[in-house]
Amino acid sequence: MDLDAYQLARGESWQRLDRLARKRRRSGAESDELVRLYQSAATDLSVIRSAAPDPEALSRLSQLVARSRAAIVGAHEPSWRDAAVFVGESLPAALYRIRWWTVGVMVGFLLLAVLAGVWVATQPEALAAMGTPAEQRDYVERAFAEYYDPGIGFAAMVWTNNAWITAVCIASGITGIGPVYLQVTNAVNVGASGGMMAAHGELDVFLQLIAPHGLMELTAVFVAGGAGLRIFWTWIDPGPRTRGRALAEEGRALFTVAIGLVGVLAVSGVVEGFVTGSALPWPVKIAIGAVVLAAFWAYTIVLGRRAVRAGATGDLAPDRAGYAVPVAG
Repeated sequence: MDLDAYQLARGESWQRLDRLARKRRRSGAESDELVRLYQSAATDLSVIRSAAPDPEALSRLSQLVARSRAAIVGAHEPSWRDAAVFVGESLPAALYRIRWWTVGVMVGFLLLAVLAGVWVATQPEALAAMGTPAEQRDYVERAFAEYYDPGIGFAAMVWTNNAWITAVCIASGITGIGPVYLQVTNAVNVGASGGMMAAHGELDVFLQLIAPHGLMELTAVFVAGGAGLRIFWTWIDPGPRTRGRALAEEGRALFTVAIGLVGVLAVSGVVEGFVTGSALPWPVKIAIGAVVLAAFWAYTIVLGRRAVRAGATGDLAPDRAGYAVPVAG
């Protein structure tokens, strides 16, 4: 292709597009013209990129296309309404759509944790692998309970640690290996700790200390695992969508889940930092944890079902995701 001749033929159209993109105010007809010229310039960019990839021409036309798109879509200013839409529609819809993945991860986690606990509690060689008798006694009689030291510092540490675990679980979801590895590792560790406590007759202490915050904390880990596996399955089976579009849509919804889990884990960290290690009666502590968990599932199921029925998925709106542009007139 003769690039100079192509640029000469299309130059007037590009100049007109540049003038329209730079205007602060446009009439309806000008807005429609801007959209048409933008679409034409985007096609020109694709042609040049594939047939005559001159760096200077590509850079100049890419900037024009990007500037034109910004003029069409416009700048979006965050508002309280955006926050309300996120909390009331996007997040519950995203959580609702992966609810069965979450439940599946939860069932697998609990089965593996129970198996690991029973194995450590009943098999002498497995118990011996947890440390020397002196180390086990120190853990059971002192270290496990002292870990839950009430206070803002402890709550912040717990939130940071759990946020890191869930972030890695979600970020590695596309591999299919990362979420499974993290869930299996967590399940075995939790089960083995419970098994050692049970072997020393302190299973009740283990359950009392882990239940208040663990109900919500572990559920957040299950959600992260479910979200990660959902994106992996989308890669395997995108359904009627193209694989690229399916991954983009589910990836943005997964990002919505990741942001929501920051808040969920913050609540869990507050419970662990101020309730678990407090002087409250154990039934009250566990009841607080149960109420927090019930509130989460009510939020997910009630608001999530309503949002999904209204068409929400947790993804961006089509115009912000790049699948549609506004047309005036």
